Amino acid sequence: MSLLEAFAFMSFWPLVLGLSKVEQSQISISTVVKKSVDIHCKISSTSFEKDVIFWYWQKPNQALEYLIRVSSTQSPARSPKGGKSNKVEARKNSQILTSILTINFIEKEDAAIYYCAGWSHSSGWIKIFAEGTKLIVTPPDRRLNSDISPKPTIFLPSIAEINLHKAGTYLCLLEKFFPDVIKVSWKEKDSNTILESQQGDTIKINDTYMKFSWLTVTAKSMNKDHKCIVKHENNKRGVDQEILFPSIMNKEHKYKAKYENNKRGVDQEILSSSIKEEVAAINNAKEACLKDESDMLQLQFTNTSAYYTYLLLLLKSMIYFAIIAFCLFRRTAVCGNGKSS
Repeated sequence: MSLLEAFAFMSFWPLVLGLSKVEQSQISISTVVKKSVDIHCKISSTSFEKDVIFWYWQKPNQALEYLIRVSSTQSPARSPKGGKSNKVEARKNSQILTSILTINFIEKEDAAIYYCAGWSHSSGWIKIFAEGTKLIVTPPDRRLNSDISPKPTIFLPSIAEINLHKAGTYLCLLEKFFPDVIKVSWKEKDSNTILESQQGDTIKINDTYMKFSWLTVTAKSMNKDHKCIVKHENNKRGVDQEILFPSIMNKEHKYKAKYENNKRGVDQEILSSSIKEEVAAINNAKEACLKDESDMLQLQFTNTSAYYTYLLLLLKSMIYFAIIAFCLFRRTAVCGNGKSS
């Protein structure tokens, strides 16, 4: 390749790559009226300075609607949406390769999902969209707890399920969070690959929400730790929660260790509080079964004793009846002989 061809190739390379990805890390933003919010959109591009970033919004049960676009990193774009000047503003920050949409003077009508998008050069000039950020406008009189982040409770597979199906099901229950926008995914502990999982519905309970998600682990992954990753706007410090689930094989071994040590009167520390609860429940069930069995034996012994006592009394009554009948019969015979003589 000649120097001229190499120069031409290198000049053409950024144009070919261009914008390749847009990401909105905020899945939701909650606010009250009259406030302002910023919605961020991360741009992966080799030509950020030249890229045009578009913003759209979609209200419930309505079509996607164009809102504003921004092309310059030097000056923001503004829109008087709703008759108010500077109601909507979009800008580009070249230092962090991010486009920021600002909505001022928040009103109830501004509640919607906001999307950013850009033209992808490498995909044949196709406009690609981010996942969107839901803006939630809450009533000013709403009073919620100071901590409205998802509260996790983990449930580990039972020994019966492991032995019967050679697999296990992890269940992650999330409670008492607000708003209802939440994203749950599963990964192996040391992997970045998102696993196929099942998602339950998000259910409203009073003023907060709950949701559960579960992952079925097959035999080939039973020796690996897994984690449930929870994305929510009210997570502490804005960091996704990563809830660790110990490997199923490890869980089974710890059950065995617990049972063996119990024989010697020694307890071994269990990694998960839910395992402790399960073991306690199993031990309580065993004690209940032993107590029930003891009560049953005692009841059976009592019934058997009563039965044989009844038979003895009945036999005794029959003997008494036979003696009395014999005496009466003999007396009658003696008396009859006396009269006849």
